[in-house]
Amino acid sequence: MSEVIGIDLGTTYSCVAYINGQQPAVIPNLEGSNTTPSVVSFTATGEPLVGLPALRQAITNPENTVYSVKRLIGKKYDSPEISQLRDRFPYRMAEAPNGDILIEAGSLVYTPQEISALILSYLKRCAENYLGTEVEEAVITVPAYFNDHQRQATKDAATICGLKVLRIINEPTAASLAYGFNTRKNGKLAVYDLGGGTFDITVLEIQDGVFHVLSTSGDTFLGGDDFDNRLIAWLLDEFWKEHGVDLSQDRFALQRIKEAAEKAKRELSFTPETEINLPFICATERGSLHIQKKINRSFFENLTVDLVERTLVICEQALKDAGLDISRIDEVILVGGQTRMPLVRRMVADYFKRQPAARINPDEIVAMGAALQASIIKGQTRELVLLLDVTPFSLGIETENGMFQKIIERNTTIPARKTMAFTTVENNQRRVRIHVLQGESQVAADNKSLATFDLVGIDPAPAGVPQIDVTFEIDADGILRVSARDTATGREQKIEVKPAAGLLPEELQEIIERRQKEVKNRNEEGLL
Repeated sequence: MSEVIGIDLGTTYSCVAYINGQQPAVIPNLEGSNTTPSVVSFTATGEPLVGLPALRQAITNPENTVYSVKRLIGKKYDSPEISQLRDRFPYRMAEAPNGDILIEAGSLVYTPQEISALILSYLKRCAENYLGTEVEEAVITVPAYFNDHQRQATKDAATICGLKVLRIINEPTAASLAYGFNTRKNGKLAVYDLGGGTFDITVLEIQDGVFHVLSTSGDTFLGGDDFDNRLIAWLLDEFWKEHGVDLSQDRFALQRIKEAAEKAKRELSFTPETEINLPFICATERGSLHIQKKINRSFFENLTVDLVERTLVICEQALKDAGLDISRIDEVILVGGQTRMPLVRRMVADYFKRQPAARINPDEIVAMGAALQASIIKGQTRELVLLLDVTPFSLGIETENGMFQKIIERNTTIPARKTMAFTTVENNQRRVRIHVLQGESQVAADNKSLATFDLVGIDPAPAGVPQIDVTFEIDADGILRVSARDTATGREQKIEVKPAAGLLPEELQEIIERRQKEVKNRNEEGLL
């Protein structure tokens, strides 16, 4: 019988867990570590390396070493966030025909889904090696504020590597599940999740095995990478001032600086001062140049304090959405590696007026919660646990005046179903167009378009007379179905909302077949 696992597919590190007896446990990777760098590197022959072996290639092979792909998945090439990243990443990106992102490695191009699939495939192999059995099903976590496109792209990545996704679960919700399962406490929790690339805050209530999410909020482009980038930008600026050389255009130098900045950031969580020493960072006609800088914790905190302040503004919104003030929060849970930073812990403690709980490793708690959810779905957990999550965005339709009419409000408990009545705006109108949107702005054009369909065959009548019932239904996986029904004729049109971008079913199948062929060839060559 195959095992089910929980996977935290992180921006910088990923983790996989299973249920050992009745308790969640982390599965070590093939190198014996509990977490795996979310890095893929391609050798000269096109062989993909994943995890630590890939990370070791980052300096010697930067153009073919892909990291932080979670920041790209489900995004558009011309989006403002991606425009910022293109100059910072040593690997190259291109625009797909549908506006999505393609990653160039050597003579080949990959979608972010394919890169993520390589990471998931490695985690799957680690689990199978450790458990001694086949692994076919998993619960995979995503940031609570991931939109429909990003969630679907994550599911596509799992499909490519041969994993059936039992459920996509929000990372803070998974963390609360692992925490509540271990402590058996009732109360209201705030889960502060600051990972490598994203920030989420979730407020929930635990009551006798029922985990009820009250609200969630976040920023899918705020995380540990941004703390690194502040230090990187400062080092580049200082080098320019001292030597008049712009290292941002040197991919090899930029990768060395990135690794040094991340290392310094980690060290400053445990020591008041550190040194960045990068000899022979570049060669000029004046000779070789070096970087040697001492940095103390106070300087780095001043450099990044506004990033932490941004998270607290989001926390305030989540509490407001939950209808709670800070005094009603019983415990605060820290999730994600960036929460090890003393400034983060101090400012979170000051904001919530209590010390955060630190009973479970912040790098492992999400995967453990995902494993618990997998075991609950499969009926392998004896205890009665019910998870009630919410939708992170409002869903609705565009009205005639270009405004957005919400039908399902954000932070609505899912599964959810709601019907709202609309009518025609012209005399004898025979069809209405339903434009489905996701977002919070009152102006339709400011929100994300999900789907468009027509309801035809309406009986001729004066404007305002026909009644068109529009129903939104969202299931536990966050999959949205929309229907429109003319009450007079009974005519109905339905649609399951699919991402407007991303991989088409035939593209997904083509990738799966190509991946299977590549694996077969490497097996025959003894490379895997």
